[in-house]
Amino acid sequence: MPSFEPVTAAVRVLDVLLAVNRLKEASLADLFRETGLSRPTIVRMLETLAHTGLITRHPASKLYMPTGRTLELSSGYQKHDEMALAAAPILSRLHQLLQWPSDVAVFDQDAMVMARTSRVEGALHFNRRPGYRAPLLGTSLGQSFLAFCDATTRDKAIAALHGSKDPWNEILQRPNDLRRRLEAIRRNGYATMNKDYSSISYNGVASAVGVPVLLGGVAIGSLNLMYLRNSIDEAGVVSRFLKPLRAAAVDIADALSTMRGGAGSA
Repeated sequence: MPSFEPVTAAVRVLDVLLAVNRLKEASLADLFRETGLSRPTIVRMLETLAHTGLITRHPASKLYMPTGRTLELSSGYQKHDEMALAAAPILSRLHQLLQWPSDVAVFDQDAMVMARTSRVEGALHFNRRPGYRAPLLGTSLGQSFLAFCDATTRDKAIAALHGSKDPWNEILQRPNDLRRRLEAIRRNGYATMNKDYSSISYNGVASAVGVPVLLGGVAIGSLNLMYLRNSIDEAGVVSRFLKPLRAAAVDIADALSTMRGGAGSA
């Protein structure tokens, strides 16, 4: 736990930077909606960020954009690199076999960070790039990880989500329902995308199933399979694709273990 109370101004400027980065181009109204901060505060934060070179104002409009300097902020984060290297050939083979795209992700405090994807840019409304932070309770990646990770990690992750207003986190107000959901995922061996997340992120046309990547029976990441709901339903995905998806997760775990000089997923 932190030793001191956070610096309010620092928290606010980071909130604004994260919102600009997430939106790619943001107006004051966008940032007001995203952060809940007052407009004068947002303006001060934007001016501070512009002074540091992390954002810039669009020359022809009242929109703010992140600059290339924001890439420096992620240069020290390497946890997903190992997973991406191990998963790359396996995701490629899985895509060729199943013809639907997949993502592999690692846990990072309150989200799953996408390490590698076989999504094709611009295709099937599936655009997501490595580095995307997938919500834990909104996505199959997050829920499959939570169901199979160690209890300490799970408790810390759930605690980090409290206070969130995202609709998929509403279940946090009903701990028994959350416990039963995670138990069902462990029993079934897979998780599905939350319907609210599908509606907000994909206009309801896409969904996913996800499975954990396990080492020693404990999740160290997760793997999903995306699909279009008007092409195949969840039951069809499970019956046709769950077995090869699980096999791919085992292959990724074995590749990671080999990289680390270990004994594999078993």
